[in-house]
Amino acid sequence: MHISSKVTRLFDFPYHQLQNYPQQDCLVSKENNEWKSISTQKYIEDANTVSKALLNLGVKSGDKIAVITSANQPKWHLLDIGVMQIGAVNVPLYPTFSEKDYAYILDHSDSIYCFVSDDELYQKVIKVQRQTQLKKVFTFEELDADYGWDSFLNLGKDKTLQTKVDELKETIKPSDLATIIYTSGTTGTPKGVMLSHHNIVSNVFAVGKRIDLQGNQKRVISYLPICHIFERAASYYCQYMGFEIHFAENIEKVGENLREIKPHFMAVVPRLLEKVFDKIIDKGSNLTGFKKRLFFWALKLGEQYKPYKENGWWYEFKLSIARKLIFSKWKEALGGQLDFMLAGSAPTQTRLVKIFTAAGIPVFEGYGLTETSPAVSVNDRRNNGFRLGSVGKVIENVTVKIADDGEILVKGPNVMMGYYKSPEKTSETIKNNYLHTGDIGELDNDGFLKITDRKKEIFKTSGGKYIAPAILESELKKSRFIEQVMVIGEGEKMPAALIQIASDFVYRWAKRHNHTITDITSDEKLIKRIQKEIDYSNRKFGKWEQIKRFEITPEEWTIDAGHLTPTLKMRRKVILEKYNNLCQKIYNPQ
Repeated sequence: MHISSKVTRLFDFPYHQLQNYPQQDCLVSKENNEWKSISTQKYIEDANTVSKALLNLGVKSGDKIAVITSANQPKWHLLDIGVMQIGAVNVPLYPTFSEKDYAYILDHSDSIYCFVSDDELYQKVIKVQRQTQLKKVFTFEELDADYGWDSFLNLGKDKTLQTKVDELKETIKPSDLATIIYTSGTTGTPKGVMLSHHNIVSNVFAVGKRIDLQGNQKRVISYLPICHIFERAASYYCQYMGFEIHFAENIEKVGENLREIKPHFMAVVPRLLEKVFDKIIDKGSNLTGFKKRLFFWALKLGEQYKPYKENGWWYEFKLSIARKLIFSKWKEALGGQLDFMLAGSAPTQTRLVKIFTAAGIPVFEGYGLTETSPAVSVNDRRNNGFRLGSVGKVIENVTVKIADDGEILVKGPNVMMGYYKSPEKTSETIKNNYLHTGDIGELDNDGFLKITDRKKEIFKTSGGKYIAPAILESELKKSRFIEQVMVIGEGEKMPAALIQIASDFVYRWAKRHNHTITDITSDEKLIKRIQKEIDYSNRKFGKWEQIKRFEITPEEWTIDAGHLTPTLKMRRKVILEKYNNLCQKIYNPQ
């Protein structure tokens, strides 16, 4: 990937594409069950209409515009470019935020206009509008109402405004604020991360050098929330490369859409990989006889995978057979064209990285934060740049050092400008130009970074022993009975776990054993069976770390109920509050 000196601001990406390899199918989405595409030319024309409409509304350089979409789609990108190229600031919000969060963020960010994708979000924002500085809320829907998409675009029909757009565009510097992203935060009030054009552009190019994709005849699928910097940076990279961006209809339909789109590349979060894997295992378990034996033989082989043919020729020979007979079907299920997947946002189980990579769909894990726009390090199969259990080598122009207490500190052009309207939080986080990540890790002699835990999540038992919950949780989640698990026990005499069972699997298991479950939280046969899974995991850990007791939560953990963040990470504080009664039961049994 050669670096273009012309691209220095985020809105330069589509213009670069228009100049170098204009696409007929630049942005592709499904409407009324039919795939519709927008060309690069149309993308830029529409973005300019958006800019003119905003100018007509009196939007000035530095004004904040909030955008909320429940599914990724072209209009988000038209707004993104249209907002930024006149010097205004894009404030993207998660569709899953509560009304209380909307009221807080819209007001705190000083947003003066807000765009939403649908009526449900429109109603949510209208309810809190009086607590904010919003002048008006528009919707992506093409309604007759004066707040519909068409009426908004009509405000941009005045051709004479284009000169103003072009003039404003020229005045925007790479160091200017481009976007404020509010972290959904697993703790406390959302913070507004301020990122400049240069923060993100430098990161897109540095990561691009680690991505082994050639040519511009590629399709990608966009489905992770676009308000999340991981997906957003990936989409700028794809625009730069001239790839076709296809939008999944929603997260539930990703499987179906993958087979229709046949993408060459996708960004994934670990939870999604786990779900894909569970589905594959389910199919394998329903096979019988020789086919079933073959399936589990291939799986076992995958679990022993090592890159760069380290296992020797005999292993590679067996692997080639497994790929032909079994793994090729997995690849087909994901569209058949995937070169690799890029994983980020939370730690990925090494076992899954091994299995998918063995199957011919490599998973390259990276590491980053919203505050680092996002990437700090990425695995890359070239030049021995791929190491299992690591998040790769640190990218160009970024420096990582490990503090005395193990915390990962980052310095570079990707480090944020600061938290919006919060100088004290900024100076707590950035000291001597180094961003304190809150993650614990190590750098090995070859420069590979390894994340061992979240600083905030490590706790001590009353016996003074340190417990790193993420490692225990990752091990326990390998069980097909366990969908989610949270290790608890801060200040208590032993660690314990709150478990959300994998209900589909558990009910099928019960049926196979002619057993009826009336209450998952107290079913003795199920509890015994899960105890077996825990005993199995415990063998890998020291006495003080082993899970001594557990409780099953009555409901599924969801984003909507607040258990999980929009990228499916656990909100520990919320889960603890919700299941305080279960914690009492574990530590103070009557």
